[in-house]
Amino acid sequence: MIIKPNFNLDNLIPLSEYPRPQFKRDSYLTLNGEWDYAINNSSEKPLNYDGKILVPYSPETELSTVNKTLHSGEFLHYRRVFTLSKDFLKDRVLINFGACDQVCKAYINGSFVGEHKGGYNAFSFDITDFIVKGENEIYLLITDDCSSDVYGRGKQRYKNGGIWYKPTSGLWQSVWLESVYDNYIKSLRLLPNYDDKTLNVKVVTSNDEDCTIVLENEETTFKYKVKSNESIDIDVSSFKEWTPDNPELYPITLTSKKDKVESYFGIRKFSKEFIDGKWYFTLNNKKFFYNGLLDQGYFEGSYTPKTNFDLYNEIKNVKDLGFNMLRKHIKVEPMLWYYYCDILGITVWQDMLNGGKQYSPIRLALFPFIKVDLNDENFKVFGRENEESRKQYYFEATEMMDNLYNVVSLALYSPFNEGWGQFDSVKVTEYLRSIDPSRLYDHASGWIDKDAGDVNSKHIYFRKAKPKNDNKRVLALTEFGGYSYPLENHTFTSKKFGYKLFKEGNSFTKAYENLYRNEVFPLIENEGLSATVYTQLTDVEEEINGLFTFDRVLKIDKDVLIKINSDLYDTFYKIK
Repeated sequence: MIIKPNFNLDNLIPLSEYPRPQFKRDSYLTLNGEWDYAINNSSEKPLNYDGKILVPYSPETELSTVNKTLHSGEFLHYRRVFTLSKDFLKDRVLINFGACDQVCKAYINGSFVGEHKGGYNAFSFDITDFIVKGENEIYLLITDDCSSDVYGRGKQRYKNGGIWYKPTSGLWQSVWLESVYDNYIKSLRLLPNYDDKTLNVKVVTSNDEDCTIVLENEETTFKYKVKSNESIDIDVSSFKEWTPDNPELYPITLTSKKDKVESYFGIRKFSKEFIDGKWYFTLNNKKFFYNGLLDQGYFEGSYTPKTNFDLYNEIKNVKDLGFNMLRKHIKVEPMLWYYYCDILGITVWQDMLNGGKQYSPIRLALFPFIKVDLNDENFKVFGRENEESRKQYYFEATEMMDNLYNVVSLALYSPFNEGWGQFDSVKVTEYLRSIDPSRLYDHASGWIDKDAGDVNSKHIYFRKAKPKNDNKRVLALTEFGGYSYPLENHTFTSKKFGYKLFKEGNSFTKAYENLYRNEVFPLIENEGLSATVYTQLTDVEEEINGLFTFDRVLKIDKDVLIKINSDLYDTFYKIK
């Protein structure tokens, strides 16, 4: 069935579309828009504020109208007054945050309601006991230190440059309220079993109330009862499977006595299979090639796009060029981004969030060229000797996987990238697989390989790509290329960083084509290569190795790129 997105492009409130389509209620009051803000050295609530900030854009961005960096030791204060109408109010009021970087303490009408640690995952607080009739005040106290060795920080760095980008602080995803009755649906888990043609549905309600589940396809509506905190297997043999070529999705509705939640599902299976002496990725038990791009998720120096249509349009452009995968690089996106991947048919490889101490430049420069076998149980070597840092990694990873559990397109998790804050990678991967065995795992993308996970993962720059298949895991080029072309009048800064520089578009296009035809295609034919992740989708700040510029202008010949991708699939699928 066709599920189409809606965009509120004429709305004066930024990013006002419902932020969580995988768990949607009619009750919705956005708090995006103007808030009071202050940045100072005191944790006390300010008597006076510095001005207005446009939420959900971080203060470091021009879109926020602030354009200031929050530094270590400073405090970011937010304040907003809101009024709840009688029509909106039921029994309970919940406040939801898409993400807030890095530590957020929330207060309603002067009372503390909760704290969240970690800058990338969604979280909620029940504020029922703190609201009053008429006007209510929300106040947030936020700290953020992107040099901290405790929290995941992505590619943020105070001294940005090269592959490191400027910081993001505070609210950078949507904030909204919803009101529910005392008996309400708290969570929903959907797990398709492709082989059995069933959908496992697990619902948790606040008071252990039974729920009714309604599924529908093109021909029939199906209705079932499920008990709270129990699961039910539903026959979905009459539903079509989800693939990138045919991203079939179906609505599912849950109702209790007074609550109603809408979601959707797809029937698919991500796995691997040993075929003719080599491991290959499979989708729905058929050989599958992941043809993707490294996606940093930055929009003109911001984690947050100007509109949600920008998110959608970028994914659609990727699909139209013939790619079928994006590797989300050390960032968690808003839930709408994953929804757009689901409906457009783009598979997702999701990185966990890197942390620990700052990474050694010597290691970063040498590891791509030498074979190293460092012990990642030696926490000091990888900057993970802080026990709180390791605990926070588990917390953020588990929280992220819980939030993303129902994403149809999410095929693979990468617990660690290039040794950045890596520790106990075998144990970590085993733990993550235990809480979600339906996905694949690239345990240590790039290097510091401990022979774990599902992927023989190679990052190759500056030299010819000629890895060998170890016949133990699926061979994948999880980063490569990085060719750089600064398109005139479309660079973010005068400084330029890249791996191999080209001065004009024709030579850039030709080099890209030669890379695929002379290096990638033979690896598919001879070594069973089953995935590629070209670096990268867009330019970011100084880094100019994108296929698109930072402002989303395509730098490579479109027709040539589409033909390369078509030939790539032909090369892979002709192998018997």
